[in-house]
Amino acid sequence: MQTPTANLYLVGFMGVGKTTVGRAVAQRLGFRLLDSDHEIERQAGKPIPEIFAQEGEAAFRAREREFIAVGHPAQGCVVACGGGLVVPPGMLELVQQRGVVVCLHASLATICQRTASSRNRPLLEAADRVERIRSLFAQREPIYQRAGTLILTDNRPLGEVIAHVVRAYRREASEWEQQQRQPMA
Repeated sequence: MQTPTANLYLVGFMGVGKTTVGRAVAQRLGFRLLDSDHEIERQAGKPIPEIFAQEGEAAFRAREREFIAVGHPAQGCVVACGGGLVVPPGMLELVQQRGVVVCLHASLATICQRTASSRNRPLLEAADRVERIRSLFAQREPIYQRAGTLILTDNRPLGEVIAHVVRAYRREASEWEQQQRQPMA
C-alpha cells in the first residue's frame, strides 16, 4: 500500500497545541509544517493584531479562506490552522475537501493557562479574558466536534498525542485519498 500524502489539517481552539503537535507530526511523516496564522502574517507583511486593527476580522477570515483554497501545496503538508479558521460557514467543509482533519482539544483551564501570556491573539483582548475564552469556546465547540477525529491534549505526554495524531492520520488519509479517486456521480 502506498504511503498517504494527503494534507493533514490540525484544527481546534487556540492553545490546544496545534503548532507544537503539528511540528512533530510533520517531522514524523516527512511533511512540511505550515501554520496558517504565520503564513497569513508573512503574506500580509504584518502581524495578526495589525490585520485585525487595520482591516477587521472579516478581512482576516477572507485571508484564511484564500490560504486554504489556493495558498498552499495540495499534499505533503501538516497545516496548523488558526483557532477560528473552521468557524465561518463553509470553511470546515472546504478544509475537509483539502485533506484529513484532526481536531485537538483541551479543557478550558488548560486553554486559559496556555494562552495567559500570549499577546498575539486579538480575539482575547477583553476586560475578562477567561470569560472571553469561555464564550468563544462555547460558540466554536459544536463546529470542532464535527471537524474530524478529536484528540485530547491536556494531561497527556506530547509523545502520546503525536502518536495518536499520526495513527489517526494514517488511518483516515488512505480513505480520504481513495474517495478523491472515485469518479463524481
